[in-house]
Amino acid sequence: MGPMPVVKCHHNKVAPLQTLRHEGPTQGNRFFGCSHWPRTCGFFKWADLTNNINELQFLLFKKDVEISSLEYEKEELERNLKILKEREVELEEQVTELAIENTETLIAIKSAKMDKKFMVALVLSWFFLLFLIS
Repeated sequence: MGPMPVVKCHHNKVAPLQTLRHEGPTQGNRFFGCSHWPRTCGFFKWADLTNNINELQFLLFKKDVEISSLEYEKEELERNLKILKEREVELEEQVTELAIENTETLIAIKSAKMDKKFMVALVLSWFFLLFLIS
């Protein structure tokens, strides 16, 4: 537990930390009470409860910081995801273009092979024709 916080009563004066002396189940517990005893404003707060509230407020602050950090990280990941999706679209377009180019190249190769076969057949037919004529 850390140091006791400054607690003020309803008179806006520092409420002193006191220890309960009356016999009973709460004897020995510490509390903050009005500084104008016995003409009190009715202010009363258990010291342990005050410390627990401060600890909970600190934990809440830590969680808020963690949430802010995670939200920033989420935004960064979303920006990166957007960039990656845009890059994916670009790459898909490039793949489509390459597929078209590949198909055109294959058609050109087959056409060239057919032209070559035709030329060989033509030359062979000329030789055959020359052979027949001679």
